[in-house]
Amino acid sequence: DSSTPPAAPPGAATGSATDATAKPATDPLLATVNGAPIHLSDVQDAMRTLPQQARTMPQQILVPMLVDQLIDRQALVITAKKQGLDKDPAVQAQIQRAADQALQRALLQRDIGPLITDDALKAAYEKDYANKPGQEEVHASHILVEHEAEAKDIIAQLEKGADFAALAKAHSKDPGASQGGDLGWFKKDDMVPEFSAAAFALKPGEFTKTPVHTQFGWHVIKVTETRIAKPPTFDSVRDELRQHLIQDAVQKLVKQARADVKVVRFNMDGTPEKPTDSAEPPPAPSGK
Repeated sequence: DSSTPPAAPPGAATGSATDATAKPATDPLLATVNGAPIHLSDVQDAMRTLPQQARTMPQQILVPMLVDQLIDRQALVITAKKQGLDKDPAVQAQIQRAADQALQRALLQRDIGPLITDDALKAAYEKDYANKPGQEEVHASHILVEHEAEAKDIIAQLEKGADFAALAKAHSKDPGASQGGDLGWFKKDDMVPEFSAAAFALKPGEFTKTPVHTQFGWHVIKVTETRIAKPPTFDSVRDELRQHLIQDAVQKLVKQARADVKVVRFNMDGTPEKPTDSAEPPPAPSGK
């Protein structure tokens, strides 16, 4: 964490030695490699990439360790340049991709970061949650079996007064069978359509009179309670709202950027696409 910078090691340069290494005293020089400086800010940047647990190490241990790592990296870079790897087309392409990604991140952070404010999040909450009616929920249990005949037999036993939870424990292949098939509260969209349609058609205390077939097998469903769910609290959906705002802002920024550039597409053989290249192929002649 860079909130409290580590103190400069004793004897470290303060940045007044040469123009190449000049930096304010708040960013002291910690090492040089063939004259290339390594400053405190470089160590702090490296520190941000570490796992949280590693960042809690004592700074008198962590800082020298990171300085050594930065020295090693710089030494490898110098060696690679001496061997001409920086002129290799494949390496240059990788460098260009890294530079492009850095520019993309910088643009997104500059233009989108300021938009994700508490006021914007609260406005999104009011629009998407607070002013919408609550969704219906049911509290239900089910018994899941492989064959329709078995489900029909269970329904027949229920109609004679058998205990639903006991039948679930004895016959259901669902993981919740040990809890009597209890599924807890759920909304329509939480379950597959066939299951939801049957469950939400029941009143409290009712069970399905015919087996319900889904991709999982045959169900017998019983509803114990219904309710209208209250809107979620702002804090519980804050992260979700933040992600949605970021996604929307990114899409708008990309759309604007695309509108400001000229795009020419090419076919796999390198020839320019014609307006009809991406269109649906014409129907084959009928021969009549």
